Amino acid sequence: MTSPGYDARMVAESGVAKSANMTLSHEVPFADLRRWLKQKGFSSKCLIPASFTDTGRGLMATQPIKANELVISLPERCLLTTSSVLKSYIGEYIKRWKPPVSPLIALCSFLIAERYHGDTAEWSPYIKVLPKSYTCPVYFSNDIMDLLPLDVRIKAASQKEQLEELYFSSLPFFLSLQPIFAEPVDKVFTQDAVRWAWCSVNTRTVYMEHAQSNFLSQEKDVFALAPYLDLLNHRPDVQVHAGFNELSRHYEIRSVHGCKKFQQAFICYGPHDNQRLLLEYGFVASGNQHSAVYVDLGTLKLCLSETDSQLHQKLLFLKDNDFLRNLTFGVDGPSWRLMTALRLLSLEPKQYSCWKHILLGAAVSQDREDWCLHKALMLCQHLCDDNSTVLSKISQLKGGADGARLEQLCVVESLRREERAMLERSEQILKNTLLSSSPWQPNRIKNMEY
Repeated sequence: MTSPGYDARMVAESGVAKSANMTLSHEVPFADLRRWLKQKGFSSKCLIPASFTDTGRGLMATQPIKANELVISLPERCLLTTSSVLKSYIGEYIKRWKPPVSPLIALCSFLIAERYHGDTAEWSPYIKVLPKSYTCPVYFSNDIMDLLPLDVRIKAASQKEQLEELYFSSLPFFLSLQPIFAEPVDKVFTQDAVRWAWCSVNTRTVYMEHAQSNFLSQEKDVFALAPYLDLLNHRPDVQVHAGFNELSRHYEIRSVHGCKKFQQAFICYGPHDNQRLLLEYGFVASGNQHSAVYVDLGTLKLCLSETDSQLHQKLLFLKDNDFLRNLTFGVDGPSWRLMTALRLLSLEPKQYSCWKHILLGAAVSQDREDWCLHKALMLCQHLCDDNSTVLSKISQLKGGADGARLEQLCVVESLRREERAMLERSEQILKNTLLSSSPWQPNRIKNMEY
């Protein structure tokens, strides 16, 4: 949530950035940004803005960056924080508002106000290079929301509700800012404007702890918008050291392995799976080794027999022991949690005493293990079929889409394609395991249904 942002761009299929199509340094918005930052004490000769064929805009190394060398060092006065906001023209309104607004609302309000004031705004050079919209799910229409996997769809719907609640609860404060604007403030602080500012903060800020202000709510203040630095794109396998240097008063990013000349410089937000990357940042990383496909309870029940007299008790036992969450298929096949849950579900009535031992990793008989592998394969194939169905729908919808809607469909398509590839790999792993299981006969598995 508080890592540098990413404009719905995907990492290359190979996991390595391709050559830049063109540099962006001489385009007016980026030239103005660099000039403005230089006035604040920052310049970067080793990294320049560029447009890449696989990720869109990013930063290209103009010279080799060695291992453990600084990639970027941004002075504190270049960072947009709540301290910056409180010192600005909007600060007096925040300071006298009761109850105090949150650090997030303070930053969002300032971004919206600066965007409204255009060229006369102090932070205009930065505002102008921010995305005009985002591909985070809070921007999705209902029909695109329906294309998401169930678990991320539920989280996205909750995120939308929270944002709407944030807007209406903050509306009285927004209205108090009327003296700053020449037109009615409700025309400036629209739901769409707050959504844009909220996404700008949540997708593009770096983590930086601040002292608690008496003028803001008690929510933790860890936001810092970092111009230029936030042009760095994410790659899951990259290692960096990032943080605010209290001695130099700079926010610094240091590369662990370095970067070759004319390649794109990357950072890593953390070991996030693709669902989290989409939900929080609005993009999907291809070949993400941290990614997984989640099995929800409804899908799990599809492979279970209602004739099992202990099914309800088994599911309740799994829930009480937190084993109905994070059941996944990953790059190495079904997760240990998923197989453990299936092992317990496979047990016959006379094996009740084994339940706790199974959750602790105890082995089951060969026939029960075969049953689990068979059910895991059923789940995998069901999820794979679901992904294929959704991908067909997306292909149809893309035919008549353009602009922001097309970008949203493309990012959901990327998520579904990545998940289908992972499921196909898991399916092959399970088939190979079943073939090597001795003895294994489909008819014997069929006879194990309760």
